[in-house]
Amino acid sequence: MSMHLPGREATIRKGWIRAHRWLILRRLSQAVFLGLFLLGPWAGIWWVKGNLAASTTLDVLPLTDPLVLLQGLAAGHWPEATALLGAGIVAATYALIGGRTYCSWVCPVNPVTDAAHWLHARLGLPKGWQPKASTRLWLLGTAIAVSSLTGMIAWELVNPVTMLQRGIVFGVGAGWALVVAVFLFDLLVARRGWCGRLCPVGAFYGLLGSKSLLRVSAANRAACDDCMDCFAVCPEMAVITPALRGKTADTPIILSGDCTNCGRCIDVCDRDVFRFTHRFDTRPAPGRDAATPCPAGPSRAT
Repeated sequence: MSMHLPGREATIRKGWIRAHRWLILRRLSQAVFLGLFLLGPWAGIWWVKGNLAASTTLDVLPLTDPLVLLQGLAAGHWPEATALLGAGIVAATYALIGGRTYCSWVCPVNPVTDAAHWLHARLGLPKGWQPKASTRLWLLGTAIAVSSLTGMIAWELVNPVTMLQRGIVFGVGAGWALVVAVFLFDLLVARRGWCGRLCPVGAFYGLLGSKSLLRVSAANRAACDDCMDCFAVCPEMAVITPALRGKTADTPIILSGDCTNCGRCIDVCDRDVFRFTHRFDTRPAPGRDAATPCPAGPSRAT
């Protein structure tokens, strides 16, 4: 019996491009963001100076990671006005579009953890140890506390995002060991463990975007045939259940701040259950209680 690949039916019905549309756009987005930072040191084209922690675009637009700013304040360093402005711009953007959109559309470590998950599934490895979901919140608090105690921006000393960017620019270095460790952790220890359970950056952006406007909705949930493909590809599968399994009176919108807005559930669903929308979308979305039984489709286990 061959292994079922999530999205196989969607690929057959919609074609490969449509069944991978949001994944393709995410990879392009990640490549563009990383490429802009690499243009300077690699080609001498300094459109963007700095890194994802703090940068200036075209010598005009300052952007600062709000978590870096928060650690700096905890460490006793009052930032310059441009840093405050940059953090405000970034915070407002992610508060609007969803904080963890950063995780799936910008963070260069995301392809690393996605690759680990892909290989984990292909090798048929067990789920492994799963830290509590609250662990990343504790690590977030620890990073701020350590910054306060040491007077340094603590997380940046071990941040895999920073290490990956430095490694690409400067070549082989100790930073790559941390990136490899993240890959092996997700592959061998805890499936989707880094982004979903440990990363304090993801925890921070999840809190920041908890009331964001951009959302995914299981608007056509009555058509769901329980193939489970959306759960198989979702990096935060717990966020799907309330919207997908809800009754007609329940909202079909995924409201959890942990949702990364990656769009993979939209890609792999051959019944077009999911779509992007906004948190105030009030269009009717009948629940499973109002659905007629779906006709038996092709077996998903073969």
